[in-house]
Amino acid sequence: MSLFCFLWTPLFYLFWSALSPGKDRGLEGICALLFGSLLGLGLFFLGPLMETGGFDRIRWISGFVDIVAVPVLLPLLLYGLLCCVRPARSWVDAVHFALLWLIPDLAIHTVSWSVQNQPRLLVLVPLLRTALAVGLPFLGGLFISKKPLLILAALLGIMGLPLAGTTSFWAFFCQNPFLGSVFLGITLIPLGAALGRVHTT
Repeated sequence: MSLFCFLWTPLFYLFWSALSPGKDRGLEGICALLFGSLLGLGLFFLGPLMETGGFDRIRWISGFVDIVAVPVLLPLLLYGLLCCVRPARSWVDAVHFALLWLIPDLAIHTVSWSVQNQPRLLVLVPLLRTALAVGLPFLGGLFISKKPLLILAALLGIMGLPLAGTTSFWAFFCQNPFLGSVFLGITLIPLGAALGRVHTT
């Protein structure tokens, strides 16, 4: 499980790069790896930002902030700021940036999570983070369609996807694998759609 957590994101990044080659992302890639490493090291030594305890909403909030959603939202928000400086970027480039950011962060956390030896951290979290890192930019890319229903669906998806991913983690933590599997499936839907779209372009 530790090996899966360590290798999943870089291997998926290579797979994603093979599907969408042809653009130089050198400087952006270096920035993503650097910031991801700094954040991972900082959280490794400082510990979680939210206190955890029990199975209630505090545990859910901790999963949202420290484990599932916010670690993916941070690189995407930073990439959004970069787009303000250098526009004309696609959602595919945002995925590259977010995945590179997550590689050192997850590698560092593998060290502390391996001690706990829990599948929900070593297997589930890399899957959920990847689904958010790909799914959220894909949904954001739907805004250029200018179709009201598609834009509405994309907006609801962007708001709901981090919540679904966090709920999946929380449900598995609460020993409710059925509910966790349902929300895991929901979280993976945009990822599957994104892979299908980038493969056909």
